[in-house]
Amino acid sequence: MTRLISTGRDALSYPDEGATAHRPLPAGYHHLHHRTRIGRGRAAFEAAGVAVTTFHAHRTSGMRVRADAGAVRAGDRVEVGIGLGPLRITAPCRVIWTAYEPTRVGFAYGTLTGHPESGEESFIVDLDPDGTVWFTVTAFSRPASWYTRLGGPLVPFLQLSYARWLGRHLRGLAAAA
Repeated sequence: MTRLISTGRDALSYPDEGATAHRPLPAGYHHLHHRTRIGRGRAAFEAAGVAVTTFHAHRTSGMRVRADAGAVRAGDRVEVGIGLGPLRITAPCRVIWTAYEPTRVGFAYGTLTGHPESGEESFIVDLDPDGTVWFTVTAFSRPASWYTRLGGPLVPFLQLSYARWLGRHLRGLAAAA
C-alpha cells in the first residue's frame, strides 16, 4: 500500500491509515462492520461496484458528494455533506485505498482535518464463488468535534443506520441493472 504524506488541509486526522484493509481494527475507536446481501450474479456485482466507486450510491441515497468525476483513485479528495442550509455538515476525506479486482471492488476514505469524526471507512462489493453479491461497510471512528462528542452514543447508531440504508439502496441500484 502506498502511503501519502500530507499536511495542512489534506492531513489525515488519525494515525492509523489503511487499517480498514486488514484486521484487527485499531483500539480506541468505535468499530463498525455491516454486511448486506445485494443480489446475485456478475451483472449485480458490476452495477453495485460502479455505483460505489463513482459515489452514485452515496449521492442517490441522499448524501451530497464533491469528488472528481469517474471512478475513485487513491489520493482523491472527497467532501461528503449532509443536512440543509446552515445545518449542513461537510466532511472532508481522502481516498486511502482502492480495490478493483475481478470479485472485489471498492475503496476506503479517511478523515481529514475539519471532519466531525476521526477515522476511516471502507465500502466494498464482493462476488462470492456461488454468485452472491455482498456489500460491506467497515469503519473505525471517534469524535473530533464538539457536536459529535456531545452526540455520544447516538453517532455510532447513526453510522450503522446509514450503512444499513446504503446497503438497501445499493440493492435497489444493482437490481435495476
